[in-house]
Amino acid sequence: MLSYLVQLTLRLSAAMAGLPESMRDRHAAHLLASQAADGGFAGREGDSDLYYTNFGLRSLSMLGRLYGESAERAAGYLRSRLDSRETVIDTVSLVYGRALLEMSAGIDVLADAPADWQDALVQRLERFRRPDGGYAKASEGRASSTYHSFLVLLCRELMNRPLPEPQRMIDFVLSQQSPEGGFREIRAGKRAGTNPTAAAIGVLRILDALDDDVRHSTIDFLAGMQTDEGGLRANTRIPIADLLSSMTGVLTLADLGGLDRIDRDAARRYVLALEGPDGGFRAAAWDDAYDVEYTFYGLSCLALLTADRTDVES
Repeated sequence: MLSYLVQLTLRLSAAMAGLPESMRDRHAAHLLASQAADGGFAGREGDSDLYYTNFGLRSLSMLGRLYGESAERAAGYLRSRLDSRETVIDTVSLVYGRALLEMSAGIDVLADAPADWQDALVQRLERFRRPDGGYAKASEGRASSTYHSFLVLLCRELMNRPLPEPQRMIDFVLSQQSPEGGFREIRAGKRAGTNPTAAAIGVLRILDALDDDVRHSTIDFLAGMQTDEGGLRANTRIPIADLLSSMTGVLTLADLGGLDRIDRDAARRYVLALEGPDGGFRAAAWDDAYDVEYTFYGLSCLALLTADRTDVES
């Protein structure tokens, strides 16, 4: 069975075909121009890093442009990072980037890596597990994180290393559910958020532990996150929408069969308003810069919202 992230990549690639060719070409050109000399991708400042490289590769892959010289350069960058000790986020970015290059361009980043490279990586990840069954953000952290627990599960799936004692993670995630229907990021959190809710549903879907009560309460919660702007906000305390929350919320609603609970046309207009004239997307109405991370969110959200429509602006 294909992993969650591979299935998502294939799903987004198929949905991307519903966007105008001119739009796809514009963003592909923007992404390719953003690739650094070392083969990686950077944020708005600084050098290439695994986090942004992952988003660059994901975007190019779903646009059907991850091949040839740019893919070879990206593989070189990932190989240069194989020996580094990364955070959970960077570890998932590295493992997923490796999978994308193999799937899209037939490049094996681990061809010359030690045979036990993946097993050693899994052992390092287990240092982040906590007694409640979840995983913390850092090895010295005390509190398990809904999002980082999801990341570790994704990483293990990509490497075909099943999670030990999965029920412990299920119990942790369910303990994060708020009375308002969504999920908290950490146990001490006072309110649920769109993004930890998306991570929690991802965990429950992968571990086959999603029931109808959680499904319905989550749909209700996420539907309530849509603002007058059309996008989704991060939590009930934040009055404005952002592109990250819009993408994760739309994806989760689609997964739960609840996408009809929001105004899809308004959400689509919100995403299009954040698109740059020469490609790329910005984070929200207040933002004035474009980067590869939000380009992935924008393209993904737009593709999901327009998967069964043909009236998209080019």
